[in-house]
Amino acid sequence: MARAPTTAAALLARFDPDWLDLMYNNRRRVPEHGEYFARWAAASLQARTPQAVLDQRFGPGPQETLDVFPASAGRVPAGDLAPVLVFIHGGYWRSLDKSDHSFVAPVFNRQGVCVVVPNYDLCPAVTVPDIVLQMVRALAWTWRHIAQWGGDPTRILLVGHSAGGQLAAQLLNTRWSQVGADLPADLVRHALSISGLFDLEPLMHTPSLREALRLTPEQVARVSPAWQPAPQGGTLCAVAGSDESSEFMRHNRLIRRAWGRRAVPVCEALPGLNHFSVLDALVTPGHRLHQLALAGLQRRD
Repeated sequence: MARAPTTAAALLARFDPDWLDLMYNNRRRVPEHGEYFARWAAASLQARTPQAVLDQRFGPGPQETLDVFPASAGRVPAGDLAPVLVFIHGGYWRSLDKSDHSFVAPVFNRQGVCVVVPNYDLCPAVTVPDIVLQMVRALAWTWRHIAQWGGDPTRILLVGHSAGGQLAAQLLNTRWSQVGADLPADLVRHALSISGLFDLEPLMHTPSLREALRLTPEQVARVSPAWQPAPQGGTLCAVAGSDESSEFMRHNRLIRRAWGRRAVPVCEALPGLNHFSVLDALVTPGHRLHQLALAGLQRRD
């Protein structure tokens, strides 16, 4: 059962605004963040080859489009469909774009995986609950259409980074039959959250975020995964870099405590990684994080 939100006065008594910014302002914490963005942009441009299927519309919002990166030719056994990795980008629901994250696709394509990267409208033009619904539509579209590009709709792994980790976790509790009568109840069974945010209450009071997000207590209660019941049957792997702030580490532990070990079988701090280098680990063959993604894609339960 969801708990009642803490009053603003009580929260501010516990958390100083400057401390909150120190905990949640990742660009401030990693001064070289621009180098990561530049490298990702260059790699993403190379990933958008003629084989990529760009800007497929899945909903009415201006940014409700997604990109499909089919598995590389010859990497999927004849007659089989490829498992599907849906990557949801971060940016605190207020910045970044799917085109910044195309770089995630090639390493998985070469391993016989179809990759889908959806976009969403950004705060403050929309709310965080609005973005959750947009991602619901993106997953429904993926289930209905991905076989057209060789993807298996019954083998979808959600991977989300930062704000995307919150969105991935929320989708595990979606009642898909209410979204569409044609959709299976177990459309999404497994997710991997990388540096996810599971308790949005502090973000209402973080100076660098509150004006863009405009979160209300009611919204926080609706979209904080740690305030929701554990998904029935679904699982979430929760990881964060060990060099992240103590708040990001708290979020990672919190979802295991809230949902339990059955629903969160993996809860790890990955040594030597910060909020941005953790995404490099995702696309590094042999790294623990990359292996977790592959293990999720290979599951058929």
